[in-house]
Amino acid sequence: MTGASETIGELPWATRELGLGVRHGESATPADPAHEGVDWLVPDLIEPGLRHNNPRRAHLLISTVLGKHLPTDPHRVIAAANSLGDLVLEVLAPTAAAPGPAVGTDTGPAPDAAVAAAARSARTGAAAEPAAAQLDSTPTAAVVLGFAETATGLGHGVAARIGAACYLHSTRRDVPTAQTLTGFEEGHSHATSHLLQPAPAEIFLNSLPMVLVDDEISTGATALDAIRSLHEFTPRTHYVLASLVDMRTEDDRAAFEKAAAELGARIDTVCLASGETLLPDRLVESVAALPAPELNPVAEVPGHVARIELPWPADVPEGGRHGILDSDTPAFDAALAATAATLWRELDALAWASVDPGRGGSPRPVIVLGHEEFMYLPLRLAAALADSGVPTRYQTTTRSPAYVLDEPGYPLRRGFRFTAPEPDDVPRFVYNARWPEPAAADPILLVVVDEPGDTDRLYSGGGLIDVLTASGADVVVAVLPAADPRALAAARTTSPAAPEFDSPTGE
Repeated sequence: MTGASETIGELPWATRELGLGVRHGESATPADPAHEGVDWLVPDLIEPGLRHNNPRRAHLLISTVLGKHLPTDPHRVIAAANSLGDLVLEVLAPTAAAPGPAVGTDTGPAPDAAVAAAARSARTGAAAEPAAAQLDSTPTAAVVLGFAETATGLGHGVAARIGAACYLHSTRRDVPTAQTLTGFEEGHSHATSHLLQPAPAEIFLNSLPMVLVDDEISTGATALDAIRSLHEFTPRTHYVLASLVDMRTEDDRAAFEKAAAELGARIDTVCLASGETLLPDRLVESVAALPAPELNPVAEVPGHVARIELPWPADVPEGGRHGILDSDTPAFDAALAATAATLWRELDALAWASVDPGRGGSPRPVIVLGHEEFMYLPLRLAAALADSGVPTRYQTTTRSPAYVLDEPGYPLRRGFRFTAPEPDDVPRFVYNARWPEPAAADPILLVVVDEPGDTDRLYSGGGLIDVLTASGADVVVAVLPAADPRALAAARTTSPAAPEFDSPTGE
């Protein structure tokens, strides 16, 4: 790791007004020559923000590369995941050959090149190229676990980068047709229960090293609680905690060493950058005294709305909620290419949503909005749109009730509170949802949901589409089928090519 000085510029609003800030410590650069000259800095990776109505923790570190709260270039999101994956690979296999293909970059044969070609073929009429396969290599012998909700896409990106044998993310959606294998709690969060629903359980029940992926480590307490809980359920000898930023103190780091000794396991940590969170005294009270945030702006003229259905094979997992195996990657990439081509055609068929850059004008910019934990597939669709010539940004909805303030230097300039499309009483939020730079035209908000999120509650009665169109935004809802965990479990159990994993005892 190499030290770097903190970038000095205009102070963020939370630093200037409340004394909340971040300080850079060190940057980590993977040994892969593709990363030469690339240093990630804490102030470039996170911006200080505030939580709303959370008496346990008043600050919120807003990632600039995650695509959760901020509309972000999808290739920047993918590049951060690739860099983090390379750091993980160095810990898991320090003498291994070069990592797998960099998804969405120019390093190696990137599947997104074929995905973009499929989108381009939709406007030119040319035959789409097949999705590029991964490099011929043995899958990395590890299970990657992404934390819901913020790191589900990041975890998937890391797993794809290293070619992990299995990727699974925790979930707060209790799918009734899935078996809940186990779970763990998150102390400081507004939504604490993490469920694990692999299909079948055997893809998770093994003794392989586990890589736990989160967007940031504040104290590490959540990660340690998860490791202890998972270790009690399925003991392993090696854990790797991977995050974009690591803000632990020396005492926090000592707690990791103590936990590793207690468990009799090795616990490594990797991050793009480490640093320090500068917390002023009585921050909770200061934030509680701020005026109530103004949410759900309303325009004089509501925006357009359209709904399109996208294809997805029933036997291909659309994400990591029930597990996705390295052997699923070729089918996933092929399905992604076909879906991207359909998305492009359906968007361009809308008179008010033309995305064809060949019609003598600039295509309307698009902000792709993923649905909460459903992050990775919308990210890849956003990257495909960008590669086909459409100005594109990416972000998702969230359960996080953050503080909104329309002031320069504060990251969350506007916000929407809406009714969850699933039948529960927990409100959901989306922040900003507008083009971060001046644009020739207002962006289309492309909301990508899976079938369980495509309910009447999504469109009316204070649902997401209701509040977005009321703000004057033009919205397109793109719906994908959701994988049936029972079908996935049956296929993985009966297929001659079903994966074989070590048992927890190594027998």
